Amino acid sequence: MAAMTRRTALGGLGGLAAGLLLPGGATAARVRRVVAGTYTAEGGEGLYRLAHDAGTGRWTLAPAIRTIADASFAVRDRRGRWYAVAESDDGMVAAYGPGWQRLGSTPSGGGGPCHLAIDRAGRCLAVANYGGGSVGFLSLDRREGVAGRPTVFRHEGSGPDGDRQTGPHAHWVGFSPDQRWLHAVDLGADAIFAYPFDPRARALAPPQPAWRAPAGAGPRHLARHPRLPVAYVVCELSNQLITLDAGLDGRFATRSTVSTLPAGFSGASQAAHIAVDRAGQRLYVSNRGHDSIAVFVIEATGEPRLAQHIGSGGHWPRIFVLVEDARQMLVGNERSGTIAVLGIERDGTLSGSGSGSGGQQLTVPGVAFLGLD
Repeated sequence: MAAMTRRTALGGLGGLAAGLLLPGGATAARVRRVVAGTYTAEGGEGLYRLAHDAGTGRWTLAPAIRTIADASFAVRDRRGRWYAVAESDDGMVAAYGPGWQRLGSTPSGGGGPCHLAIDRAGRCLAVANYGGGSVGFLSLDRREGVAGRPTVFRHEGSGPDGDRQTGPHAHWVGFSPDQRWLHAVDLGADAIFAYPFDPRARALAPPQPAWRAPAGAGPRHLARHPRLPVAYVVCELSNQLITLDAGLDGRFATRSTVSTLPAGFSGASQAAHIAVDRAGQRLYVSNRGHDSIAVFVIEATGEPRLAQHIGSGGHWPRIFVLVEDARQMLVGNERSGTIAVLGIERDGTLSGSGSGSGGQQLTVPGVAFLGLD
């Protein structure tokens, strides 16, 4: 498991964000639940479930489901099924029904699977294999969730970083809003690839180059504006947020580049997770090493403007999730083994305490993924 060990030591993937601040600051009454995937090599015991108390603003942690190990990323479909990777050299994807009952599993098509995406119709699943530098593509089954082996597409390319970019490392996948493309962000190749997607045939065509990152930038994850033809890519190795104009032809063009770190900071850090709120007004990025969350205001043009840096409440913030109806952000700090609760203020900036939570911290060793249930 050398590829996974190296990647885990350097930090590695990322995850989901959803939620909504309602007009006038009102909040929805729905009680939220969050799931947390962990690395067993870092002390995690499996998949943890968190429940939110709307009255106190605090979270409670249920015992881990020990049979779901190394679930470093997962995605939920509209029927409530979960699909989770088992990040290992072999690479697996499993489907889970109500109560996290395992329905079926299949190879991911490469080593170190680290990200998943489901198309809008809920009929197809794509997986990014970091260690394998490939994308696996599966047709979903109503009974077993996943069935059969994936179609595998291998990327080509490398970058100047001798430790991280000797070959391709697919790190993120996502379907375009018009469902014509599957995009794959590749850290090792310094590139985004576009796969033509036919949702009726449940088929992908081989990839074509969609965007080239600055040499050595190491693009990691991508987030889209909910209304504008704009995308944002966070670059792990260069600690940059790059704003892209998205074309109908599946390609991207660079618009602007800003640092995710404060001016004058010279320490070691690696950018990790990125999320845009559902109103399209705020963008958030986590910095591992600087151990902060960078908050950006999104202007009417889609351009991000730095508004704040705030401590992540722990060490090595790999992942976070927006729980906007509770006015909170949960931050998974992998190396301190903690989930910190931050408050989301009315202007979208963050505070050290989450809406009555009193700056709550939960102990979850090796936390690698957080997602809304």
